[in-house]
This record gives sequence, structure tokens and C-alpha cells, in this order.
Amino acid sequence: QVQLVESGGGLVQAGGTLNLTCVASARTIDNWKMGWFRQAPGKEREFVAVISGRGALTLYGDSVKGRFTISRDNAKATVYLQMSALKVEDTAIYYCAADTNTPWSQLHLGSSYDYWGQGTQVTVSS
Repeated sequence: QVQLVESGGGLVQAGGTLNLTCVASARTIDNWKMGWFRQAPGKEREFVAVISGRGALTLYGDSVKGRFTISRDNAKATVYLQMSALKVEDTAIYYCAADTNTPWSQLHLGSSYDYWGQGTQVTVSS
């Protein structure tokens, strides 16, 4: 049973930075695409970012492009999300997700992912 555990969420002022971490319990994640999604109260789940297995490719949602950076360390089975210039509208629960076998073009869809973490709350105050 694969587990994804997110951490690093918290309360931050607008304009600030926050770094999220996702650790996978799998023996290796080298071939997995790893993504971040978020869901705010009363809103649908939103794609944030995804990174390819070796880290060569990344894709970002339009609302976070230029402010967030996804990265990974396969030796540690860990994925990161560096968030800067945070806005109040970034407030949400952030989820880490893993995909084992989906074409890159479909990875903005939550339904593509096989494993999900429990989420970590990010709150941005004005």
C-alpha cells in the first residue's frame, strides 16, 4: 500500500512563501509522475503542478505559473512545492498525487492519478 504524506502547510501572510513536502512510502518513485492539486472550500479540485519521473518536465496551472516551483528528489522519494508571492486565493488544502502510467497530456486531470495524500492546509491571510 503506497502512502503519500504531505507536510509544510500553515498560515502565511500574502506575499510570503511556503514550502510543501510530499514523501512517498514506495520503494522507488523514479518512474512516477508526481503532482500537486488543491481544493478550496466550496470549489472544485484544481491542478497546481506536475513533474515527470526524472524531473525533466514540469507543468503548472495558470493561476500559479511563475510563483510556484515543483521539484523532486527521487533518492528520498520526495516531491516539493515551493510557493512564493502567495495570494489570499491560494488558500486551500494541498494534495500530493502520484501517477504510474498516464500520458503527460492527461496529467492536469485529477482522475489520472493513482495515489493521493491526505492533504495539508495552506492559509494565506491578507
